[in-house]
Amino acid sequence: MSLSTRSRRTFLAGLAGSLLVPGWAAGLARAEDSPVAAAEVDEAAVRAVARADEIRFPRESFQTDILVKSSSEGQTTDERKFRVLSRGNENTIVMTLEPATDRGQTLLMRGRDLWIFMPTVSQPVRLSLAQRLTGQVANGDLARANFAGDYSPRVIGRETINGQPTLVLDLTAVDRSVTYAKVKYWVSEKDSRPVKAEFYALSGRLLKSCRYEEFREMAGRVRPTRLVMEDALKKGDVSVLTYDSMAVRDLPERMFTREYLRKIE
Repeated sequence: MSLSTRSRRTFLAGLAGSLLVPGWAAGLARAEDSPVAAAEVDEAAVRAVARADEIRFPRESFQTDILVKSSSEGQTTDERKFRVLSRGNENTIVMTLEPATDRGQTLLMRGRDLWIFMPTVSQPVRLSLAQRLTGQVANGDLARANFAGDYSPRVIGRETINGQPTLVLDLTAVDRSVTYAKVKYWVSEKDSRPVKAEFYALSGRLLKSCRYEEFREMAGRVRPTRLVMEDALKKGDVSVLTYDSMAVRDLPERMFTREYLRKIE
C-alpha cells in the first residue's frame, strides 16, 4: 500500500471518527444521565414553580397593598407601607405610601430593568433588583416575584415540614440581573403552595430565609398573606410583609413608563 493511499485512509478514518464520536458521546451521556428521569424531574420542577407563582400572585394585572414591619432583636426598627401595581410578570410599579416623608417615591420595573423616581430628583435613577429596599426586603422582592421566569429549577429532594410533604427545589438564576443568584425553595406536594425559601448570593452564602404564612382568599384564590423574612447573617433581624388587600385591576401599558410616573395618583 502506498504512503499516499495509507494517508488518505487515515484521514478518512479520522474524519469519520470526528463525525461519529460526538453523537456517540452524547448518546452515552444521555444514557448515563437517564434522560427520561431527568426530563421528568425538570418538568416537575418547572410545573411546581409556575403553580406556586400563580398562588402567590394573579396572572392578571392586579393591585395590592403591603405593610412591611422590620425589627431587630424584637424591637421595631422601621415600618413602611407600599402599593404595588403589576401588569403580568414584566411590568410593576411600587409606590411608597408610608411614612409620609417618603410618600411619592416610586419604583418602576420593566422586564428586569428598575428605576426609582423621587419628587426631589428630576430624572429617575437606575437601581438593581438586589438592592435593599427596607429591612430584609430587596427591591426585587416587591417589584418582581417571577421565579418561573427568573430561575432554572430542578427537584433536589423531598422533605416534610410541619407534617406537610414538600418538594425541595434548587433554583439557579438565568442571569445576573435577577434578585438572587440561587434560591432553595420548598413547595407543597399536595397543593403547590409555597412553604419557605432560602436566598443565596453568587458566592453561595445564605443571605436570608422566608416563610409563607396565613393563607386566605384574595383576588379569587387562596394566597399567602404574611411573609416572614429573616436575615441569615445577623440573627434577630426580621421583616414581616403583610398583604392587606389584593384585587385584579385593569392596568394599561401606558402606565408603566418613566414618563408616566409623575401622573400616578
